Amino acid sequence: MGRLSDKVAIITGAASGMGAVTAQLFAREGAKVIATDIQDDKLKEVVNDINKQYGEVSIAIRHDVTDEKSWEDTVKQGAEHFGKINVLINNAGIGASDADFEDYPLDDWNKVLSVDATGNLLGIKHVVPEMKKAGGGSIVNISSLAALLALPGAGIAYSAAKGATRTLTKVAANNLARFNIRVNSIHPGYILTDLVRKHVPEEVRKQLADAHIPLGKFGDPEDIAYISVFLASDESKFMTGSEVVADGGQAIR
Repeated sequence: MGRLSDKVAIITGAASGMGAVTAQLFAREGAKVIATDIQDDKLKEVVNDINKQYGEVSIAIRHDVTDEKSWEDTVKQGAEHFGKINVLINNAGIGASDADFEDYPLDDWNKVLSVDATGNLLGIKHVVPEMKKAGGGSIVNISSLAALLALPGAGIAYSAAKGATRTLTKVAANNLARFNIRVNSIHPGYILTDLVRKHVPEEVRKQLADAHIPLGKFGDPEDIAYISVFLASDESKFMTGSEVVADGGQAIR
C-alpha cells in the first residue's frame, strides 16, 4: 500500500520542475493528484503521463495562484472530482530581478510577492474548509534556504517572499492545529531542475557546490518531493509548524 493511499492532494506549479516530480511521486504513492499551473500544455503532459502509469488518478487544472477566484474554482473542481481534499502543496513560485535596493523595480517586487507569498495565503484560505470536512489535512509550503540566509543572487523580492512564507507557515500551524490541519515548510537549497540546467552552466554549478555545499552537489527535485510525501503522509502526524531544510549542508557552512 502506498504512503499516500486515500489522500487527495492539490499541487501547484506542477507543470515542471519540483512540482512535476512531486505530482509523479504522489501518484506513485497512492494519492489522487489535482495538478495545477498556468502552463496548460506542459501540465497536461505531466497529468497524461501520470494517468498512463497509474490509471485515472490525476486531473489538470489551469490555475493562477495570485487570483482568488481561480483558487475558489480549483478547490471546488478538485473536491467535486475526487470527493475531498486532504493535502495542499504550495509549490508555485517565481524569481525576479537581482537588482540592488536603490534600483529595485516595484513591479518585480509586487509580482514575486503575489505569487510566492500571497498565493500561499490564498491556498491555505480556500483549502481549509475542505480539510475541516475531511477531519484534518496537511499543508506544505515550499519556501527556500533564502528565507533563512541572505543568499547572494537570490533577489530581494524572492528572499522576502520566502521569508513571509516561512512565518505564514508557523502562524497557520498554530491557528489550524485545533482542526487537525498541519502546516509545515520545506527550505530547499540549490536544486538541479531543468531550468537550472538551462541557465546555470555546469562549471558554475560545480564552483557553487564546491564553495558552499558540504555534500558537494546540487540536490535533485526528488529530494524535495520525498520530503513533501513524508509531510503529507500520516508518518509526520506529530509535526506542525516545522521547517525542513534540504540544502546539502549549505546552512551550516
